[in-house]
Amino acid sequence: MSDWLSRTELLLGEDGLKSLKTSNVLIVGLGGVGAFAAEMICRAGVGRMTIVDGDSIHSSNRNRQLLALKSNEGKSKAMLMAQRLKDINPELELKAVYEYLKDDKITEILDSDFSYVVDAIDTLSPKVFLIYNAMLKKIPVVSSMGSGGKFDPERVFISDISETKNCTLARILRKRLHKLGIREGVTAVYSPEVVDKRKVVTVTGEKNKVSVVGTISYMPAAFGIVCASVVIRDIAGIGRNAGTKPI
Repeated sequence: MSDWLSRTELLLGEDGLKSLKTSNVLIVGLGGVGAFAAEMICRAGVGRMTIVDGDSIHSSNRNRQLLALKSNEGKSKAMLMAQRLKDINPELELKAVYEYLKDDKITEILDSDFSYVVDAIDTLSPKVFLIYNAMLKKIPVVSSMGSGGKFDPERVFISDISETKNCTLARILRKRLHKLGIREGVTAVYSPEVVDKRKVVTVTGEKNKVSVVGTISYMPAAFGIVCASVVIRDIAGIGRNAGTKPI
């Protein structure tokens, strides 16, 4: 066992750590939520990962995103995340994809033998298509709902998508999945905290965005860490409190 994972093994046990080392996780979206999820999964000792994001760092990312530094502006999120993960675990088998996933590319990338999928996509259509195709392939999915406009990390919940409440993204996602015949079976990380509509503004000329929501530094990180906890605990065989109980 690597010395850097000794404390992880102490907590998870030899079998739990072995399960993580032999697993393969896909993380799509490396913004405020996805980058934190990717790092926590890597630090837990996962053996193989594929990370995907077609975006680069912008100055507006610095209030909440792990990779967002002044010195990183304009650089690929996928490439920056890859460098960071390999620096944490040089033995990690890692594939970094620097493009926006959609349509056939989603089905192509899911052809790999994934143990788990983390959906941290902001845009609705590819989010729906990723979840739908992962479900068709019977790959477990944890999907992050919207962390924007929220303040309270004690109200971050894990539940089946069918049980999500008072979350606009979850409501729209449920409707889209229902049309595809999916009503349950997707683990969602969400918050029922009410968003003040005054904290949302419409924008034009932004790629993949029609509005911008106010955000605080710690909430996307909290969502990402909770997503990672779902993946790690499920793969390692550690029980978790699903349903509508807060973390």
